[in-house]
Amino acid sequence: MPSRPDHDDPRLGDLSEGEILRAILARTAAASHTLLGPGDDAAVVAAPSGSVIATTDTLVHGPDFRLAWSSGYDLGWKSAAVNLADVAAMGGRPTALLVALAVPRDLHLSFVERLADGFRDACQSLAPGCAVVGGDLTVSAVLTVAVTALGDLEGRAPVTRSGASVGDVVAVAGELGHAALGLAVLFGRFRDGDVPVPVDVSRLGEGESSALAAQLRPSPPIGLGPVAAVAGATAMMDVSDGLALDARRLAAASEVTIALDGSTLGRDPQRALAGGEDHALLATFPAGGLPPGFRIIGTVIARGDEALLVDGAPVDVSGWDPYRDWDSASG
Repeated sequence: MPSRPDHDDPRLGDLSEGEILRAILARTAAASHTLLGPGDDAAVVAAPSGSVIATTDTLVHGPDFRLAWSSGYDLGWKSAAVNLADVAAMGGRPTALLVALAVPRDLHLSFVERLADGFRDACQSLAPGCAVVGGDLTVSAVLTVAVTALGDLEGRAPVTRSGASVGDVVAVAGELGHAALGLAVLFGRFRDGDVPVPVDVSRLGEGESSALAAQLRPSPPIGLGPVAAVAGATAMMDVSDGLALDARRLAAASEVTIALDGSTLGRDPQRALAGGEDHALLATFPAGGLPPGFRIIGTVIARGDEALLVDGAPVDVSGWDPYRDWDSASG
C-alpha cells in the first residue's frame, strides 16, 4: 500500500486516536492463529499445543534507534524481527504480535503507516502466518515501540538456556558481528558532532550497505528455531548482546564452559564476539545432531574457572549494552 502524498500527510497531533488506528489497521495482515483480531478489547489467538510463548521488547528513540538513520519502515521491521527472534530461540513458531506505540504529536501519519508496513512485511518474510493482532496507542515526547510476541511450541518442550551438556557441539545460525559493523559505520561516518545525520549511500564502501541493513532491518533465521528444536537442540538463545556475553549466559545457565574455535568466527572475530544486535541463534546439539542452517563454532566442556574460552583462552569482551554503547544525542 503506497504512502500518503505529501499534501495529504497530517501530523498525528491533528488526528484522533481512531483515525490513526484505522490508518494503521488498514495496513495489517491476517494471522493464521488469530481467532479474533483487532477491534475488540483484546484479540484471541489459538494455542494448538496448549502452551504459549510470550516475550516483550521495547525500542526507545535514543538508546535503541535514531530517526535520522531509521525510517518508519525500518523501525517497524526491526521491532518485529527482534521479538520474533526471541520466540524462535525457545524453539517456537511466532503466531502474533501486540504493538504499543507512544508517539510524538509532530510525527506525520505517513510515518506510522510505514511503521505498520514494516511490521507486516517482516512478519510475512520472517514468520509467515504471524501478524499484528492488537496493541495500544498513546502520546509521548519520546517515540517508543513496545512489542509483545506470542508463539506456539507445536507440542514440543521449550528449548531453554540451561540444557547444554558436556560433549555437545556449539553452533550458530545467522550472522555474527555484521550488525555491529553497521552501527560502527553509522557512528563513525554519519554524525555532525554528536548529532546523527541521514545516511549518504554514496559514502558506503564494499559490504557496508549489507551491514547497515543488518543493523537497521535485521533478518534473523526465525524458521530455524523450530528446526533446531526438532533436531534435538539441548539449549538455545537469541544472540542480541554479542556472542561473548550471550555465550557466557548460556554457559552459566547450563553450568558448563563454552569453548569456541576462533577460526570459525569470520574475518573479524573480535567484532563477532563483542558486537550486538545480531539476533543469530546460538544453540547446542548432541554430537552428530546438527541440522541444516547451523554451523559449528565450538564445543561444550566441563565447567572451569571461565564460562567462555576462545582457542583455549579467556576473552576480555563485555558485550553490547545500548545504554553504554549508544550516546545521548538526539537525531
